[in-house]
Amino acid sequence: MKDLVLYLAKSLVNHPDDVEVKEIQGETATILELRVAKDDLGRIIGKQGRTAKSIRTLLNAAASRTNRKVVLEIVEEQ
Repeated sequence: MKDLVLYLAKSLVNHPDDVEVKEIQGETATILELRVAKDDLGRIIGKQGRTAKSIRTLLNAAASRTNRKVVLEIVEEQ
């Protein structure tokens, strides 16, 4: 799952070297924290959150094969 998010995010942004994905495993769910450059945050979220929603849909489709829940959090740097 982490590799899928990494691939998608790097394909969308202008600064692919700044993309980081942190994976936190739980008992039934996995949390993926996505960090990108501040300039690329809008590209990942998209208009009205459509791009972020699409990435989450792809993740849930891939996670359903393993009977796990995957949560994508887009972290905004302060």
